[in-house]
Amino acid sequence: MAEFFGVLGDPNRWRILSALALGERRVGELAAAVGMSESAVSHQLRILRATRLVSYRKRGRNVFYCLKDDHVFSLYREASAHLDEPADD
Repeated sequence: MAEFFGVLGDPNRWRILSALALGERRVGELAAAVGMSESAVSHQLRILRATRLVSYRKRGRNVFYCLKDDHVFSLYREASAHLDEPADD
């Protein structure tokens, strides 16, 4: 579990997950959305796939990435909601 949450601790991976929470994207679209090179996004996607956070489908020469399932979307949504809460003083 520590390894899983360690993967989520990377800001670049979190930005990729945020973009994918809006819908499936190709690598080039993700790169533009998160301000990274396509090579860097591909590297991060490999890590996200290995952790079963992201999946993909091929359509012709295009590869589309998306969040793996509703569990991943719920995890993303809950973490985002928690971070948006005002801090206790």
